[in-house]
Amino acid sequence: MVILILCSEADDASVNLRGSLLESSSWEKAEFFQHGKVNRNSNCNVHLLTIEKIHVDADSIDEIHENEVGCVVNEVLVLSRHVSSSDTPAITLHAIGLPGSLPEGAPGRSGGVNGVLVPPSPRFACLYREMVKEARKRNLQEHFDLTLEATHHGPVLTRPTLYIEIGSTESDWSRDDALELWAKVLCRVLGLNGDFPKGIWEGSGEVMIGLGGGHYAPRHKDIVERGGMWLGHVLANYSLDFTHDKNPDSEELLMPWQRSIISAINSTMDAFPGGDIFVHLDRKSFKGWQRTEINSFLSENDILVLRGRDILREQP
Repeated sequence: MVILILCSEADDASVNLRGSLLESSSWEKAEFFQHGKVNRNSNCNVHLLTIEKIHVDADSIDEIHENEVGCVVNEVLVLSRHVSSSDTPAITLHAIGLPGSLPEGAPGRSGGVNGVLVPPSPRFACLYREMVKEARKRNLQEHFDLTLEATHHGPVLTRPTLYIEIGSTESDWSRDDALELWAKVLCRVLGLNGDFPKGIWEGSGEVMIGLGGGHYAPRHKDIVERGGMWLGHVLANYSLDFTHDKNPDSEELLMPWQRSIISAINSTMDAFPGGDIFVHLDRKSFKGWQRTEINSFLSENDILVLRGRDILREQP
């Protein structure tokens, strides 16, 4: 089973992150295949794949890599730049897919397919906590927002996936301290230098799905940082559309917001087989009637809803 780290030559931050990672661990000489250049880690089953096109358009790159190299990929981590309209410096990570984007089935604006979610890597929470811990050790919180993001953009993949990002401007994409941080965290969590890896799903545990709030999910990330749970998809309010009714011309019986939630649950379950899935709501981001509708829908689908204080009280 191989962990695939994906780098895109079309993304400066991605290339810079690759360079820092190659310097931080031992890698075998590059091999060239039809789909790209591959470096294999000398200590564990991790492949660093470099492709020419932008990663958000690299649909099925996990399966393509399996066929080209002759291996089984069980996880994908994508090295990427982060861009925001505010240019706020950020070190961040997130799951991928386009929950709630309409029209469903149409190509997404930044890769992916509207309505299609990719399972999140089980290392999501572990990588976030390790990133925050390492960043604070280096005092990077003085310049960067240390955050996670709601699920968004492509590509469409089968294997559990996360985006690993530095943003939001060209000067941030080349900062040695941020590049070294992610290299250090990935080496530690993946075991690239021979250490025992972290964040391995072993078939049991509590898995949180975050619903509501803004793109940078402040209430959800606070719970994840202080708690010991695993983390699946995080859906912002913009992915939960309460303005459209059921389509009378379709056999689909669910409202758009219900379809987003079910997609997030099913995709998270795919990444965490045997896990105890629960939902954390950013309660203040919803109107009262919306909270009632969501709670009723989750109850009908046997999904527990927990408040932050209850989650943290139950943590070891």
